[in-house]
Formats: sequence, structure tokens, C-alpha cells
Amino acid sequence: MIPTRRFAVVAAAFGVALLFYPGDLVGGLWGTLALINGLLLLIALGDALAAPNTRELEISRETPPVVVMGTDAEWRWRLVNHGRRTMKVDLADELAGSLGARRRRVRIKLAPRARAEVSTVLHPTRRGRFVVSELVVRVHGPLGLAMRQTRRLQPVVLRVYPPFRSRDEAELRIRRARILEVGLRSAKGIGGGTEFEQLREYTPDDELRRVDWAASARTGRMIVRTYRPERNQTVIVMLDNGRLMAANVGGVPRIEHAIDAAIMLGHIATHLGDKAGMVTFDAAVRAIVAPARRHDQTTRLTEAMYDLEPALLESDYQGAFSTMLARFRRRSLIVILSDLAEQAVGDSLLPALPLIMRHHVVVVAAVRDPEVVAWAASVPQDPEEAYRKAAAVASLAERERSAARLRGMGATVIDAPPGLLATRLADAYVAIKSAGRL
Repeated sequence: MIPTRRFAVVAAAFGVALLFYPGDLVGGLWGTLALINGLLLLIALGDALAAPNTRELEISRETPPVVVMGTDAEWRWRLVNHGRRTMKVDLADELAGSLGARRRRVRIKLAPRARAEVSTVLHPTRRGRFVVSELVVRVHGPLGLAMRQTRRLQPVVLRVYPPFRSRDEAELRIRRARILEVGLRSAKGIGGGTEFEQLREYTPDDELRRVDWAASARTGRMIVRTYRPERNQTVIVMLDNGRLMAANVGGVPRIEHAIDAAIMLGHIATHLGDKAGMVTFDAAVRAIVAPARRHDQTTRLTEAMYDLEPALLESDYQGAFSTMLARFRRRSLIVILSDLAEQAVGDSLLPALPLIMRHHVVVVAAVRDPEVVAWAASVPQDPEEAYRKAAAVASLAERERSAARLRGMGATVIDAPPGLLATRLADAYVAIKSAGRL
């Protein structure tokens, strides 16, 4: 039995009435009060027992299979009263606070044999996999003094995907790359690709090295060869999920910036005719997405990352690279999304890097903390700020040393501030593709 607010109001009203009762009370104030409360409890218990049976109430959920973090989605409950009596129902669902539900409790009155729908709006603030299991149902008694309560286990899975914040930038780069493919020129365009497309007449924008002298001699006009970037190449993202990715940069963990960059790169690669794949790892390999050029490949990549939580462990680069090499033998662009902390790079990444540098093009991408950059450029006003500036300068110098060592081994290194990691990584991919390095 669950007492209602009405029960509390009635009990309080009797108590106040007894306090102001002008006559004598049999058994005194406390005895009379105990007697009245006992009677109220018995009435409330009878009211709860007289409530409609919760087994006559059918409840189901209508849930979205996927919600994108930061967007709204509707969550519905469907109720059916199979009984012959009117039901007043309170319903509470097990919705996590980070799902941002406008309400997780509802009250509805159902006539006999009636159906009804009630809903709420979700606005998730955290990505991941949420199992919503328990429903608490309360049915009011006829007098409204007590309710009959039951709990039901009806598990459903809700997946909250990370937002694709760089979608507009990705579409811009796809359009730009396609313009370059058809022979037009862009102010920032580089290279001409490696796959022969056609012969055409020379224009002032063409490079002399593209002139086909044999064709020019035959036709009596300057003829150039045009090329386009090769298609069907392979891009594999190696996403580090170790302890380094748990640190906050720009108010969110590093892993969030890396996920956005991985989604953007996979989206651009598949739309430009290449195959995109992924390996997520920390102390062990967590997920593998085989490289493919499918219309839903971006969704498959997102599926592999949406529930990642950084493991507070050292990442095993050698094990991850060995697994990747055993699965994918074709020459590829390998993008490692991690951090440039000097100790981690020196102890883990650099010793393992020769495994993939022999046959693949490697890009190492990381996000730089703008707060540390600001501290390094600040003018200290007291000893504490001076120590902080010295630590920031040393930290940036360590990152530069790590980047220099990686470049010395032949890797391309991107160390970008928040918000620019995805776009700079995409630009590096397009540049590598256009230059024919694969």
C-alpha cells in the first residue's frame, strides 16, 4: 500500500480538528489521535485492496532505436485498460538523468477497455548505450487515499550516438574535392591526382609537367594529360581509447574530439569513393569495422564508437597494429587518433610504429589544449602564475619533441585545437589522396 497526498491531507485535517476541539476527549488527545490514525490506516488499506488490479493494465513503450546527442526525440508509453473499472494510473519510468527527459512520471485516467498514449521528450546530453528496464505502476483506490504499486521489468535498449558536429565542413570538402576531380581549379586545390582521365588542350592554369609532348606534336597544339585522384583506396582509423583520451580539453574528454574527427574522415572517404574502416583499442582491441564503401558506412563507424568510455589503462599500440595488419593487408592510409604526450609516444607508439610504416601511409592526429597554450603565452603577475607558465611551456615543448620524432619516422602529424582537429585531418587526407601518396 502506498498512501496518497489525499491521505496526508485528511490525517492532518483530523489532527488540527482535535487540537481545536473544545470538549473533553475520551482517552485524552494522544489516545484519540492514535485511534483516528488507526482507523484511517485501515480505511486506506481497504482502499488499496479495492483498487483495480494492476494485472489488468497493459503497458508498452514506443522508443526510438537511436537518438543523436543534443537533439530531441519522443518517448511514448501505450496503456490499455483490460478491466471493467476506471483506472487512475501513475507511471514512472527508469530514465537516466543524462537522457534529459522532460518528465519521467505521468498520471492518466483510463476508462474500462480504453487505450491511451502519453509521451515525453528526450534531450540526451551524454552518448552511450542505455538499458531502460524498470517501470513502476501505481493504481489509485476508489477513495483516493491509497494506491496499489507494482514494478515491471520491460528492458529496452536506447542508443545515443555522438553528434556529427563537423557535418557542414565535411560536405564542403566533399564538394571541393569533386570540383577538383572534374578539372576545375580551386584557389586552395593541390595536385592533380594519379589516375589518368583524359587528354585536353592546354590552359594557362596547367602545369608544364602535365604536357603530353607526343600528342602535342601530332596535333600541332599544346595537349595536357589530366588526372583524377584514385578511387577504391583504403583509410583505416586507429582510435585510441586509453587513459590519455580521458583528459578534458575544451570542457569534454579528448575521446569526444577524436570521435568527431573519425566520423568526418569516414564520411568524406566513403563519399569520395574510398573504403573506410576502423579499429578501436586500449589495452585490447575493442571493435573492428572492416573497410568498405557502403552508403551506411558512416553509421557503422559510429556504431563502433558511440558507447566508448576511455579505459584508465595504457594503450597497447603493438597489439592493435598487429591485429590490424593481420586483418587488412592492402596498403592504406592509417590515421592514429591519440595524444602527443611525450612519455606515451616514446614508450608505446614509437616502438610500435615501424610495424605499419613499412607499407602504409601514417597520420597521427591529436587535439591540443588551448588553455595550456594560453598559459604559455601569458604574462605572469605572481609566483604561482610564473610556475604555471613554466609548466605550460615545458608541456608544449614536449609535444613538439614528440611530433618531431614522429615526423622523423615519416608520419604526418596534426596537433590541432578543439574544433579544428576534424577539419585539419580531413584536409590532410585530401592532400595525401590528391598527391598520390597511396
